[in-house]
Amino acid sequence: MKFGVVTFPGSNCDQDMIYVLETMLGQEVINLWHKDTDLQGTDFIVLPGGFSYGDYLRSGAIAKYSPIMEKVIEHANSGGFVLGVCNGFQILCECGLLPGALLHNNNQKFICKNVFLKPESKTANLTKALNHDKAYKIPIAHGEGRYFADKNTLDTLASNDQVLFRYCDENNLVNEDSNPNGSADNIAGICNEAKNVFGMMPHPERAADKELSNMDGKALFESVLGLVGV
Repeated sequence: MKFGVVTFPGSNCDQDMIYVLETMLGQEVINLWHKDTDLQGTDFIVLPGGFSYGDYLRSGAIAKYSPIMEKVIEHANSGGFVLGVCNGFQILCECGLLPGALLHNNNQKFICKNVFLKPESKTANLTKALNHDKAYKIPIAHGEGRYFADKNTLDTLASNDQVLFRYCDENNLVNEDSNPNGSADNIAGICNEAKNVFGMMPHPERAADKELSNMDGKALFESVLGLVGV
């Protein structure tokens, strides 16, 4: 699979993502610049974490106007795969590829720590091969990570199996105490109805190297590649 990782002014996780995909997983990776208008034949586009355009106005609000995003939207609408992590998730919501919005954390503080995720969707490529009885330890680092959507949208996400992850405790139990930012229904990641566009606030690329003493994030990428048995 040929991946394209987009760099915006303010991106700070693009090289981490490239390292995991290229070095840890042996995939072909193209580094795409925000002013590019050619996806260079990539199959899977990744919008990495960071602070695109300094998070002015709202996180992701300016990045959606970058020239590359017109092509990313075309790619997604044609069935191509797109993953947004942290700031990338915010961008996907801002440009309408995913429903809902990411608001300021309920404690109004930037949160940087490990959390646990419960895989939910059994039909989305990002999660279908994961162990749904396991709590995956993945770090978060955000100030605007509180997922919000109206009740109808939340009901639709649940009924269509579009919730990728919910924040849980180390025993895989979803509860209020395990919710780090006040996200609705403990949602940490979602996909679109067609299940080709994925967004998540936690950073799997920061938990995919044995040197970091955490390989839980690598399993998410292996699920995408079909390297893990269902």
